[in-house]
Amino acid sequence: MKKLLLSLFVLSIAFSALSQDTLPRFSVRNVGNNRIVIGWVNAYPVVKQISIQRAFDSLGVYKTILSVADPQAVQNGFVDTKAPNDHMFYRLFIMLDGSQFIFSPARKPIQDTANAQKVNLPDAGAPATSANPTGRDSAAAAIKKPEYVPSVYVYTNKEGYVFVNLPDAEQKKYRIKFYDADGSLLFELKQVKETALTLDKANFMHAGWFRFELFNEDKLVEENRFYLARDF
Repeated sequence: MKKLLLSLFVLSIAFSALSQDTLPRFSVRNVGNNRIVIGWVNAYPVVKQISIQRAFDSLGVYKTILSVADPQAVQNGFVDTKAPNDHMFYRLFIMLDGSQFIFSPARKPIQDTANAQKVNLPDAGAPATSANPTGRDSAAAAIKKPEYVPSVYVYTNKEGYVFVNLPDAEQKKYRIKFYDADGSLLFELKQVKETALTLDKANFMHAGWFRFELFNEDKLVEENRFYLARDF
C-alpha cells in the first residue's frame, strides 16, 4: 500500500491541556496491578535519545529500564510492569542535538484509579497503550479527557503527520479504522502491509482529536486516539 501524502498541522505545541507533561516534565501514574505509566509530550525540535530511569530514592543510583524506539515522537509513553514497588522514583535522560543532554526532575507515581481499567498491555513491559472498553458511545467523553497513554502503533510524529508503525505488518493482516471525535467513521485502511506508513493529514479535515481501531484480521489489537494540531 502506498504512502498517503498530506498537508496540515505542523505541531505548534498547542497542547494546553497536556502542557504539564511537556519535556523535561513528564507524568508518572500508578494505575494498579503493578503497572506504572510514564508519559510525556515532546516539544524539542531534535531529540536523539530518551531513556527512562528508575531508582529506590530520588538521590540514589538510577538504572535505565528502557530507551524509547522513537525519541522524536510528539506523544510517547511506557508501562513499567517490573518495578520492585509502587513508590520508586523515575526520571528521563534526554539527549538533544549536538550531544547536549539533560536529566528531568525525579518523580514518584501518583495513584490513578480512574484510568486503571483503560491501560492495555500488549506484552509485559511493552510501551504503553490505552483502550476505551465502553465502545464508541462514550468516545466523546473519553476524548475530552486530557491525560491518556499514547499509542506506539498510530501517533503524531514530529512533523505533525499521522504515522503508522507496524513492524510485523508483513506477517499479520492489519486493518485500521479512523473515527472523528463524535464517533463517525472517516475512513478505513485495509490489508496494511507496510511496516511504516505516513498518512495524509487532508484525510482528517480539521485539527483536534481523532480515534482509531487497529485490528489483526477480526481481533481488536488496540483502540486509542491521537491529536492533530493547527499549522497556523
